[in-house]
Amino acid sequence: MIIRRFLDDDGELAQHLAQQLNTPLDWPQGEGLNTGQVAKIASAAACDVAYNQAANGHLIDLFTALPLPGTPDGNAFWAALEEAGGTAALYIDPGNMGGPAFDRLARENGSGIADRVLSFLAELDEKQRDAVTKVIGDALAHDTLLASARYLGQLWLRDAETTAWHVLLARRRLHETPDDRKRFFEAWGNA
Repeated sequence: MIIRRFLDDDGELAQHLAQQLNTPLDWPQGEGLNTGQVAKIASAAACDVAYNQAANGHLIDLFTALPLPGTPDGNAFWAALEEAGGTAALYIDPGNMGGPAFDRLARENGSGIADRVLSFLAELDEKQRDAVTKVIGDALAHDTLLASARYLGQLWLRDAETTAWHVLLARRRLHETPDDRKRFFEAWGNA
């Protein structure tokens, strides 16, 4: 993954460690770790797949698989993508992403790229989606002999869509309190 995951004091993983595992964020202070404590921390981190920094990092990784803007291959790719996707492609066009969009995403952990990816995909009709699949697949196919370009393009689009959704969903969960979670379990338990 291109970006490193940091433990934000108000992030989902930090809340889980502090509230569910009763583990202070500055722990251990001069104390050693035992196997049980390490296992609990590893379990919490492994279960934290929807956390928006991890999802954002994966979204960035998906874009790194595409040709770089400003290079001859990149210029041809992005022009072909705009031709295939029409005005919908402008949502993810490097010139329209506001310059250092990925730098901001990695630092501030926002959801702007996810919004753009989902808007791009939502506006594609079936013909455009098929054409975009081909453009992306052709760009990815040079690195593999294992799958057809069309299939690789389909995988990229599905992964980008699902990952963008994870970013938006995780962003919403950041504002959830322990009381919200308790009400959720009570409501479903009483249903």
